[in-house]
Amino acid sequence: MTYDQILKDIREKKFAPVYFLMGDEPYFIDVISDTIEEEALDETQKAFNQIIMYGRDVDVDTIANNARSFPMMGDRMVVIVKEAQDVKNIEEFDKYLDVIPPTTVLVFAYKYKKLDKRKSFAKQIDKRGVLFESKKLYDNNIPQWISNYMAEAGYSITPKATQMLADYLGTDLHKVCNELKKLTIALPNRKRIDDEDVERNIGISKDFNVFELQNALGMRDVLKANRIVNYFADNAKDTPLLVTAIALYGYFTKLLKAHYATDKSQGGLATALGVNPFFVKDYMGALRNYSIADCVRCIGVLREYELKAVGYNVGDTGEKDLYREMLFKLIH
Repeated sequence: MTYDQILKDIREKKFAPVYFLMGDEPYFIDVISDTIEEEALDETQKAFNQIIMYGRDVDVDTIANNARSFPMMGDRMVVIVKEAQDVKNIEEFDKYLDVIPPTTVLVFAYKYKKLDKRKSFAKQIDKRGVLFESKKLYDNNIPQWISNYMAEAGYSITPKATQMLADYLGTDLHKVCNELKKLTIALPNRKRIDDEDVERNIGISKDFNVFELQNALGMRDVLKANRIVNYFADNAKDTPLLVTAIALYGYFTKLLKAHYATDKSQGGLATALGVNPFFVKDYMGALRNYSIADCVRCIGVLREYELKAVGYNVGDTGEKDLYREMLFKLIH
């Protein structure tokens, strides 16, 4: 089952007997677990029929004993094991699955690890309930995720504002979600969020950010690119070289893909590059300024400065000078 389908069923009070939520992205695991905690029982029932445990404090037998309990003055018993990755020998729970009563909803929040789906425990969970793998999103998935999140909250958000947030916040979905909530709280009466809203409420400059640096490089606007890099260099704590180099590496990799794309229409390039169609015109402009050889050279430069950003072969050169060196090599 998909994440959206699981949440839809929970909100419609269609509960599986057991949920095993596993994988590298804790956000989706937390949201599903929290939604079950909120929706499965009303407040008067939770005191008697909801048990929350933490993996480091329990073993398989303790979980089983609680899961075999019957509800008091209600139809459902909810047992949630948070941080279930800390439960020793968790696959031994396999022997208890047959004795869990149908009135129990059992949830394992198993973060940063995965069960071997070839083994009996995973197969039995998948057969009886929900075996969900929570996967990390790639960088290029974050803008669409932000747009979807804001749409569900009743807001629209401009492509530039979305990209600013994605570039600044990265792939930590808990962090992204917290910042988006700040926006909705700060702007309760607004239905459309733009780059100025992001600047005022999140603290990301609408003029000095990775998105604007990419555009300046794409247009070969040396003056603008230098202004942005000087700002980054003076605020290296907020805009570390490594983060910028990785973002620019992604940008020039997309440019290289664009050169080889067979369909160079707006829709074709948007699909090939994994970007909002709004930005395709910027990539088309950059294609005229960077040949295939230029893109390959720039990717090499950025690999070099990713290593230098973590201290490899830098000598006494500070981050400010590394920033300026990197920009010079990218443009010339």
